[in-house]
Amino acid sequence: MNSRTDATAELKGDPKAGRNTDQAEEKLPPLQLHQFLPHRLNVLSSLVSQALTRVYGQHGIGIPEWRVLVSLGQFGVMTGKAIGSRTHMHKTKVSRAVAELERRKYLTRRTNRADLREAFLSLTPAGRAVYDELAPRALEFTQKLSEVVAPADRAAFDRAVAALTERSAKLVEEMEPQSAPDDGTAPQDLAP
Repeated sequence: MNSRTDATAELKGDPKAGRNTDQAEEKLPPLQLHQFLPHRLNVLSSLVSQALTRVYGQHGIGIPEWRVLVSLGQFGVMTGKAIGSRTHMHKTKVSRAVAELERRKYLTRRTNRADLREAFLSLTPAGRAVYDELAPRALEFTQKLSEVVAPADRAAFDRAVAALTERSAKLVEEMEPQSAPDDGTAPQDLAP
C-alpha cells in the first residue's frame, strides 16, 4: 500500500494500516479507541454539538440553556426536576441554565405552592420568540445532518439509536449504587 492508501485505511479503522507485514503479525491491543463504541458515540456527539452551536450560539446560550429553552418551548410549563429528567442533565446544570435564562429574561419561574422547594418554569415572550426563531433552524440542521443516512436505512438507524439509548439507561440503573460525583459535570451534558 502507498502512504495515501495507508492513511485512508487507517481513517476507516483498518488496524493493519500503516504497518509493514512484520508488524501486522503482532498481537493487537484488546481495546482500540477508534473502534470503541462509547468513544465513537462521544466523538459524534461532540461534533454534532459543535455544529449545532452555530444555530443557537448567536443568542449567547450554551448547551444546557438550549436544552432548557427547547424543553419549555415543547412542553410549556415544567419544573427544573422534570427538565433534568427529560434531558439527562444534572440538577446543578439545570439550575445554572435556568438562572442564566431567567437573567436574560427568557424564562420566568412561579413557586409551586404545594412544594415551596420547587418552581414552575415557562418561557417569557422574549424566550418564546427565541424558541420560535431557532426551532425551524434546528430542524433544518437535523435534516442536513440526517440526509447522509440513506432513506432506506433511516428506520433501522432510528431503531438502533433507540435500542442503544434504552440499553444505556439500563446499564446506568444497574450501576446506581456506585454514585457519580455530584459536581454537575455528568458526561451526558456534552451533547445538545
